[in-house]
Amino acid sequence: MPIRISIDRMLVERGMSVGDFAEAIGITPANVAVLKNGRAKAVRFTTLDAMCRVLDCQPGDLLRYEP
Repeated sequence: MPIRISIDRMLVERGMSVGDFAEAIGITPANVAVLKNGRAKAVRFTTLDAMCRVLDCQPGDLLRYEP
């Protein structure tokens, strides 16, 4: 899929663990792994909103298009 999610970089920059991130946005660490590994088929806007709120970023900081 040409859409990539850059969670790893953001977590490192913020010094946040996957577990802490998952708890803060209200999903399981396993679902964070699905997002990080590019296996997600969709992302709910509520999840994207929570990710941006917790990481203090814009959606474009997390999502990128790679043809």
